[in-house]
Amino acid sequence: MDDAKPVTWFGWFRPDILVEYKQLFWSGALVTVGMTIACIAMGIFLGLLLALARLADARHQPWKGIFKYALRWPSTVYVSFFRGTPLFVQILLMHFAVMPLFIHPVNGLLISGELARTLKQDHGALISGVVALTLNSAAYISEVFRAGIQSIARGQQQAALSLGMTHGQMLRYIVIPQAFRRMLPPLGNNMISLLKDTSLVSAIGLAELAYAARTVAGAYGRYWEPYLFIALIYWLMTFGLAVGLRRLENHLGRSDRV
Repeated sequence: MDDAKPVTWFGWFRPDILVEYKQLFWSGALVTVGMTIACIAMGIFLGLLLALARLADARHQPWKGIFKYALRWPSTVYVSFFRGTPLFVQILLMHFAVMPLFIHPVNGLLISGELARTLKQDHGALISGVVALTLNSAAYISEVFRAGIQSIARGQQQAALSLGMTHGQMLRYIVIPQAFRRMLPPLGNNMISLLKDTSLVSAIGLAELAYAARTVAGAYGRYWEPYLFIALIYWLMTFGLAVGLRRLENHLGRSDRV
């Protein structure tokens, strides 16, 4: 008996391919979202530390020299490297060169033995991808934090210090809350870029959305269906993130006007 002819939309689009691999696409979407959330959270934390390191200064020696050579210069080199090299190259370098130094069954500097073998086989691509994306996003986020902090009038900082606040209290209660409202749009752009950049991690075998589409395309020799489908998913994700950030920005704007 002849096989039934597959249903097509518009005379060429085959939705049955997507239905057959729906679980693979669903799993890939969960990996993409989870990786994005983890990288954003860690990237914001590391980016704030880098921004504070780049702004560190003192009036007198030896602290002036210590801040310059131990904080400002290393953080500046870090930001320059991760902003000046392709993210794709950073992912490959992290997965094939850096991570084997730290996680290796024989001579890992951080983890070795059976645990290292298990992590490498089951989660190696995920670990490498998360680390590479976090380090890359932190470099861009640090510039957002640095610009936002520097946009606050210096007189407010001096007034806070004159009232007896420590430098940390001044940043926490005076500078960063005011700067956050100005930093939100560029931070949102970085989050959206990070969400889309997770697709690059498929090059090292992580089963996220782009990997799922490549798998389906290889199985059927058809490319419109899987790649149009993940393009739609990425668009919906970025659109939802943009709407959420816009609402947060409007809410903070109303709070400032009260």
